Amino acid sequence: MRNFKVVLAYDGTDFVGWQRQASGLSIQGVLEDALRTLDDRDVTVNGAGRTDAGVHALAQVASFALERSIECDTLLRALNANLPETVRVLSAVEAPPGFNPRFDARSKTYRYRIWNGPALSPFERRYAWHYAAPLDVDAMDAAARRLEGRHDFAAFQTAGSDVATTERTIISSRIVKLSTTEDTKDTEEKSSSEAGSKLRVLGVLRGGALINYDVTGDGFLRHMVRAVVGTLTEIGRGRRPVEWIDDVLASRDRHAAGSTVPAAGLFLVRVDYGERLAGERD
Repeated sequence: MRNFKVVLAYDGTDFVGWQRQASGLSIQGVLEDALRTLDDRDVTVNGAGRTDAGVHALAQVASFALERSIECDTLLRALNANLPETVRVLSAVEAPPGFNPRFDARSKTYRYRIWNGPALSPFERRYAWHYAAPLDVDAMDAAARRLEGRHDFAAFQTAGSDVATTERTIISSRIVKLSTTEDTKDTEEKSSSEAGSKLRVLGVLRGGALINYDVTGDGFLRHMVRAVVGTLTEIGRGRRPVEWIDDVLASRDRHAAGSTVPAAGLFLVRVDYGERLAGERD
């Protein structure tokens, strides 16, 4: 049997999450169903991250073993032919024996998108959280940076989670404001590309600011990123000072932190393996 590693992108809106469940459509489920068609047997798929219901991925990593002799480019085409349009395999390579996308990962990067303005673009409603009131992005970024390093993130964990430890190392934690109404207008007027022309016609970016929270770490607790964003928003709206996030961390109490924001704005952006896959073959 040959081991394969695939990278997937998906719109998680209509799925119950990555993990196959007793009811509802899951990413793991549709991928295993497609592989059953190819290999004429049940195939178990392992994923790098168990994204929750409504969470998206730009580059989820999964692995599985096949008995059938098949080339990687053929595997990619065959899977996409049998997957729903909301799930795409971006790449497929042969992986080293024993490769596990979850336990071999060195780090993962998530992004949470906030649409900050009076009205949410209809083209963003599935991929961003709408927050209408003004936010102090500089204060949010200053607080986000205080999460970098090794900390106990129990205050940002969903109650009832079963983990050996709530300590995690955050490599990078940053808030970035990508556009404002004025900045976007200037950018659109200067753009002569086809994409820029389409944006001018549709008005996709007008009327608000897109704020990204990008965080990279060696692991994440359930709902951790969404709870962090809810906490940073309390600071951004001026209800709490930047230093408050230190008190939240020290409390180890979920009730001390902000709310868990909606799933729609969250994306699994990247999974890094360092030198672990140096021997993989195309």
